[in-house]
Order: sequence, then C-alpha cells, then structure tokens
Amino acid sequence: MTAEIVFKYFPNLSDNQRQQYLILEELYKDWNQKINVVSRKDIEELYLRHVLHSLGIAKIQTFREGSSILDVGTGGGFPGIPLSILFPEVQFTLVDSIGKKIKVVEEVVEGLQLKNIRSINARVEEIDGQFDFIVSRAVAAMPTFTHWVKGKIKKESVHDRKNGILYLKGGDLTEELKDYKTVQIFDLPDYFDEEFFQTKKVVYLPLKFKG
Repeated sequence: MTAEIVFKYFPNLSDNQRQQYLILEELYKDWNQKINVVSRKDIEELYLRHVLHSLGIAKIQTFREGSSILDVGTGGGFPGIPLSILFPEVQFTLVDSIGKKIKVVEEVVEGLQLKNIRSINARVEEIDGQFDFIVSRAVAAMPTFTHWVKGKIKKESVHDRKNGILYLKGGDLTEELKDYKTVQIFDLPDYFDEEFFQTKKVVYLPLKFKG
C-alpha cells in the first residue's frame, strides 16, 4: 500500500503536501529500526493503518485556519502528523508520556519540515492550555479519556461544530458510550472502501458531553 491511497481520498493536495505524505514511509521505516514505535506488520501498511486512518478525522471535521488541536497519546505521531500535513495553517500539540515516542515524532516532524507541530513528553494532565479539538486513537476508554482532558477544551468555537473530542475507535462502543447523551458516531466505511475500516469509527463528543 503506497501513498496513492491517501491521494485517492484527498485529491486536492498541494505538491508540497503530496511530497510530505510520500516521504512519511521512508522516515518511519528509518526511525522505526532505531526506536520501535510501530509494529513491523503496521509499518508495511503505514498508509492504510496509520496515515489514512488518522485522516478519517478530517472526513468528519475540517479544521479552520488558526485553530488549535491537541493529540493525546500520540505514540509515533498519529493522528497528529498526518492531520498537520493536511491542515498546515492549524497548530497541533502532540503529547505522549513515553519519551522515545516523542523522539520519533520530533525526528519525523523535522524530516517533513513541519512548522505547525509542537511535541511534549508529558502526561496530558500536566500540560497547560486549551484547544478547539482534542484528537486521539483509542488510548483509553472514553470515561478515562474525558477525565484526563478535563478543562482542556476551549468554550468559544470557531467551527460550525462545537469544540470537543474526536476519537478514533473500533468495535462495539454501546456499553462504553451509553452515558454520553450528546455523542455522535461516524462509521469510517462511509468514507473509505478498504476492508480495514469495516469496524472503525470516529466518535465525536462535544464539550458539554453529559446530557
């Protein structure tokens, strides 16, 4: 699977964006040999399992210029790095408590010459600031996650959709989300054809998520 799969679903990229997506694989393969952050199987399917999956969030929400996004438990930089390429005018903060993962993020960001990312090696509870949206890939069950990010979402919204959490999850979420009255679930097979996305979803939880 090559970067062409990204170009298929996001055909209006600039030459610079296309180039950045193209060199992602080379950068990750190189750094993954030194610091293992992505499994071997996943590195072979980087564009499908990591890059396009991350960009599922962009099918649900387009981030406006000047807005700020927090990526919690970013690991090797997902979903933050693929999204930051797509939205160069948006500020991304990537947080992970594991130092070696943030090291890989920093090296990939440098390799891509991305100017709209800051990376922080810390637990999310320790960082300051508020953000328009918080994104993540299934780092914890939603009740735990909402506890971690309490107070970190801006009240004033610059988007049509209210500020909140955009969370990449899979499987049956009925039990986990039963207490959230305002939650919206978007099925990624509505946007992507590949079998990998069959059970994958984007969960949107607006700021006031207790209804």
